Amino acid sequence: MAEITNLKNKIARIKILRQLFFTPGLTSSEISNAIDKSLPVTTQLLTELIQEGRIEETGLAGSTGGRRPQTYSLADGSFQILSVAMDQLVTRIALVDEKARVVGTRQLFELNLYKNPDSLSELIECIRLFINSENVDTSRILGIGIGMPGFVDVKKGINNSFLPSAEGSVIEIIEKAIGLPVWIDNDSSLIALAESKWGAAKDKKHVMVLNIGWGIGLGMLLNGKLYRGQEGFAGEFSHMSLFENDKLCNCGKYGCLETEASLLVTLEKVNKGIVNGAVTSIAMPDLNHKEAAAKSLIKAVLEGDRFAIEVLSESAYQIGRGVAILIHLLNPEAIVISGFGSLAGKAWIAPIQQAINELCIPALAQNVEIRISDLASKAELLGAAALVAENYGKKEQIPDNKQVNLNHSW
Repeated sequence: MAEITNLKNKIARIKILRQLFFTPGLTSSEISNAIDKSLPVTTQLLTELIQEGRIEETGLAGSTGGRRPQTYSLADGSFQILSVAMDQLVTRIALVDEKARVVGTRQLFELNLYKNPDSLSELIECIRLFINSENVDTSRILGIGIGMPGFVDVKKGINNSFLPSAEGSVIEIIEKAIGLPVWIDNDSSLIALAESKWGAAKDKKHVMVLNIGWGIGLGMLLNGKLYRGQEGFAGEFSHMSLFENDKLCNCGKYGCLETEASLLVTLEKVNKGIVNGAVTSIAMPDLNHKEAAAKSLIKAVLEGDRFAIEVLSESAYQIGRGVAILIHLLNPEAIVISGFGSLAGKAWIAPIQQAINELCIPALAQNVEIRISDLASKAELLGAAALVAENYGKKEQIPDNKQVNLNHSW
């Protein structure tokens, strides 16, 4: 009986730390309700965690007429999460701390996922290089969260689009190589998760989060929760067939939104315009170094370069056509522009709004707000950290055979 009680308390401790990661400054009563434990038990667990230096008192809550209760947050140095944010061409790795802050150096690795049979081993090497170069204390790492493009099967731990392997799941292979627990998910889903926790979708229930990059991903927040669909593949916005353009998409189909509106296509339009004599401050983009070329385009947009704004607006309008369909189907309260492309800021809003005005029934569209993310390229890193925090300890339960693993720092 004592063993079961201790196990339940360990699980409750994990729940407290998870709750404070996402919502710092909670009172003991709020924590008690969140973890579904009595107030005396919660108070005892909080005392233990304070003594261990895991959480700290952070002042008194606002007055509601009686005695002001104490609030609690995670203490500095409680833990770190190793976050990996992948797109089709580049992988970013950073540490995220217990206050959901990206700390230390964000490292960027060129890792092409397209038709790359060695991509998984290259990813493992990137993680190793990061850990070694940053002198990461792995004993403090709660786990590794990885966001990646493609059809990610979270339950099986595989990516049906990229990172091929005949040796088992992506999760199992990386865990064996690195020695830390690993969770993976689709990049756009994690960006939506980050926006719902700390960004432009916070405290909203029905939001479409667009991940604008080399493709155009979508994370859907419905009734305040991330919607994944039957197989976990919901949100393939990039592959909505909207055009009769005979352009073959990477998915193998024709006329997808991605073929007219991704950053890759936008850069190709910039290249073509410059060849045809467009007047612009943008240097001829080197399509072999697409990240740098995209940054050059975004910089020109922010500086008011007319040609850059026109090219970006063309892509934004086409994205707006897809957004109009989403509005008709899902009736969201907000559209959030996130991901690397959102660094171009408000330049996205007017052309997307124009498409909505032209194509949407006014009653459906009139109250939909278009927001630009403040998290931008940091969103996926934070989403990967949120993935770890949300899932750590959830495998732990109280089965008849008491088969659990609670030997990590939480």
